[in-house]
Amino acid sequence: MNTFRFAIRCYWEDTDAGGIVFYANYLKFFERARTEWLRSFDFGQERMKQEQGAMFVVSETSVRYLSPARLDDLLHITVEVREFGRASMLVFQQAWRGDCLLAEGTIRIGCVSAATLKPTRIPVSIVEVVNKSL
Repeated sequence: MNTFRFAIRCYWEDTDAGGIVFYANYLKFFERARTEWLRSFDFGQERMKQEQGAMFVVSETSVRYLSPARLDDLLHITVEVREFGRASMLVFQQAWRGDCLLAEGTIRIGCVSAATLKPTRIPVSIVEVVNKSL
């Protein structure tokens, strides 16, 4: 199974008054990594919305926090597809600082119609590329 890695730096805006990354920001880091993962296949989410009439939404998350990230840390966020269905996928993600695992979680991503926000099939072009990477 291929694991995508995305580097991100922790800035002031990501931290609390003590210079520790605020827990909810890991979800933002995970989101950015998933967006860049799709871009690595040459799929932009805005283009998918415009051309396919579909978009991805998060329907469920579960995150486990193990160690804090701090101001100026360089993190690597991973993306690994664990399940891939017709209208959703389950993605496993981790945040690493060097060889130290900071947080990990699963995110269920659903594909919906941009017009109705009702579930729809993931576009075939994305299915083909993701299936090749599994």
